[in-house]
Amino acid sequence: MNATANNPAIVVLSNLPDKESADKLAEYLIKNKLAACINILAPCQSIYEWQGKIEHATEFPVVIKTNQALYRELEQAILQNHPYELPEIIQVSINDGYSPYLAWINETLK
Repeated sequence: MNATANNPAIVVLSNLPDKESADKLAEYLIKNKLAACINILAPCQSIYEWQGKIEHATEFPVVIKTNQALYRELEQAILQNHPYELPEIIQVSINDGYSPYLAWINETLK
C-alpha cells in the first residue's frame, strides 16, 4: 500500500499493566500487520479516578504506528487483547513527518 493523502499514517496510544501484556499485544499487532512499529516505553505512574476511587497504577505506555485505514480493525484487536475493562485507545494524527518513513509505515501494513 502506498502512502497517500487518503490513507495517512497515525499514532495510537495505549497503556498496559505490565511488560508481558505490552509485548504480547505488540507482537499480535505486528504479526497481523495492523501496526508497522510499536514502541513499548518505560513504566510510568498513572493516577486516575475509576469507579469513584483515586487509583495509582504502574503502566507501560505503547506507541503504535499504523494508518488511518486500519484504525478500526486495530482498535478491535486492542480491545480483544487488552486486559483492562476500559483500555485507553487514543488516535493521534500525524500532520507531517519524514516522507520515506511515513511511506514505510503503509508499505509494511496489510
